[in-house]
Amino acid sequence: MITKRNFNLATVFWNIRFETLSTLVASTTVLLLNTFKVIEIALPFSIAAILGSALAIFIAFRNQSSYARWWEARTVWGGIINNSRIFARQIIANVDNAVTIGKVNRAEANAYKKEMINRQIAFSHSLRLHLRGQNNIDEFRHLVSDREFEELRTKQNRPNNILQTQGIRIKEAMQKEMLGAFDNISIEPNLAAFSNWQGACERIKNTPLPMNYQYFTKLFLFVFIFVLPICLVGDFAKMNIIAMLIPVSFIISFVFSVMNRVGEINENPFENQISDIPMTALCNTIERDLKESLGEEMPYKVEPKNGFIY
Repeated sequence: MITKRNFNLATVFWNIRFETLSTLVASTTVLLLNTFKVIEIALPFSIAAILGSALAIFIAFRNQSSYARWWEARTVWGGIINNSRIFARQIIANVDNAVTIGKVNRAEANAYKKEMINRQIAFSHSLRLHLRGQNNIDEFRHLVSDREFEELRTKQNRPNNILQTQGIRIKEAMQKEMLGAFDNISIEPNLAAFSNWQGACERIKNTPLPMNYQYFTKLFLFVFIFVLPICLVGDFAKMNIIAMLIPVSFIISFVFSVMNRVGEINENPFENQISDIPMTALCNTIERDLKESLGEEMPYKVEPKNGFIY
């Protein structure tokens, strides 16, 4: 996620380099053709105005849809953070209650709490890697047992497998009376919520915006870029400022190109790009909060670097 207020214009121009080059080629060609009287080519400015209006509608729709996807992804991860805290509180409070009434000894209770909460932290890290298409599962090796970690290596959908193990361990704790008979009524909806949120993330990840919007928005943008100087050259020639054709065409095309690019990069919030939601930082928040609830040492806090946070 981008946190800095100012952008590097060199990077901005690099991201729209094809649009920029096309604008310069089109406007320079029209200028030379008219200056040296090779051919006088001009169109009414109303044509560019109509094309620009249609293009603005397509870009506005794309940007709105892209931001909606980005914000939904962030909202889902906000829910994962909140319910991870709730889950940890439920496990700690219910197991400690079992200790108080003499159902289980303190050592066994502490081991169970640590196991369940660490596995929940592992779920968040595993989901992050799953969505980004990364396979570096050693990042959460310290959070699960060696046997469970080796088993996870063989799984295709590791976050789902972790939630399944959580459900099994809750049932086993109920059999040992470490959890009460009715504790599952409040805990199980949390596990179901984690599954639903994982599904929501996978839906966003695996369902891009319809390709016709992407294709035609890009097509209309390049049509506009090539038509714009032809529509401007007549007016500039009449005012004897034809040299302004290139910079004016460039500025107008630059605005449309940047706005189109903004919508394009926000479409996929799980690709480990600078515009993505900061899942690494969100997982770090979950780990810090849950470790603190156990009374353990918290890992370092992930901070923005050079105006970006991942």
